[in-house]
Amino acid sequence: MKQFFAFIKKEFYHIFRDTWTMVILLILPMVMLILFGYALSTEVKNAGFAVYDPSKDSATEQITHRLDVSEYFYLYDVLTSPEQVEEVLKGGRVSFVIVFSEDFYNNMVHTGEAAIHLIMDGTDPNTAVTINNYVSNIILGYQQELLDRATLPYKINILQKFLYNPEMKSSYNFVPGVMGMIIMLVCAMMTSISIAREKETGTMEILLVSPMKPLVIILSKVVPYFFLSCINLITILLMAVFLFKVPVAGNLFALLIVSLLYIFVSLAIGLLISSVANSQIVALLISGMALMMPVMYLSGMMFPIENMPIFLQGMAQLLPAKWYITAVKNIMIKGLGFAAILKELGVLSLMALALITLSLKKFKTRLE
Repeated sequence: MKQFFAFIKKEFYHIFRDTWTMVILLILPMVMLILFGYALSTEVKNAGFAVYDPSKDSATEQITHRLDVSEYFYLYDVLTSPEQVEEVLKGGRVSFVIVFSEDFYNNMVHTGEAAIHLIMDGTDPNTAVTINNYVSNIILGYQQELLDRATLPYKINILQKFLYNPEMKSSYNFVPGVMGMIIMLVCAMMTSISIAREKETGTMEILLVSPMKPLVIILSKVVPYFFLSCINLITILLMAVFLFKVPVAGNLFALLIVSLLYIFVSLAIGLLISSVANSQIVALLISGMALMMPVMYLSGMMFPIENMPIFLQGMAQLLPAKWYITAVKNIMIKGLGFAAILKELGVLSLMALALITLSLKKFKTRLE
């Protein structure tokens, strides 16, 4: 029995001495619970909307106010011309636009009918359908209140229009997300494992005593994965267009540029992981678990970011995949060009510079 307890004590010592084992055992379950508890939600919250109201009467103001004070939506802007409708939707600042017909209240009083056009961003079909249901229920609730007080029947016709994805194909939403996840995992995971393998087998020290500089050695291991990722990118794009029928409606050159930049960022993440991982299994766990879950749940790939708590929205801004997926949707689905993804290009460029500088510095210090 004494030997049994001695072995148990020894095993505890091994666990406590391994920092990454403690992180996986104690920290990872809390992170998973937070992600699953807050990110996995099909509800719509904090969705921005704009209003074009040529009528400006009491009825349109009441409907707008009801939408604004609901827990689901907030009024982002009041438009002054119909031309601004598609412009504000292309900018990604709102999820839908309410367009009231002219003389809305007068038509409802004198003819018993009035029309509301609900123009929605259809790039995410699930979110668009949910928003459509929420908005329709709020408007129908207002209509019911009018019916309870009026002597004549009133009817508000809600006319829906889904831009960018009129057929509501789910592939328009998941293909850009899958592109971001595959590129991230292939680049980061394979690069970190490759360099960790050299450390684990002891061959990295042999390479470093060669005439080649450490930076050249590291880059020589990274370059093959860059080209393999480029092949993956071409394959994914061809499958997206010809198999899943997702068009590249925008500038193809802009799509290639932002994709190559994203590949570079992902490789830099792999280098950073390799600087803290001394074995392949640790590199695999960090790159797999620490990258896959945030990319799936916090990048907007599966669930709208605006539905999440503020602290998770802040975490999402630190994910390169979030910016890449947004850029891909703007180009492939909305048909935009360089001007629409300048922000995403700038953020990814800053991330690439910061990550490559930090990873190379730590990698060199660690090896010396």
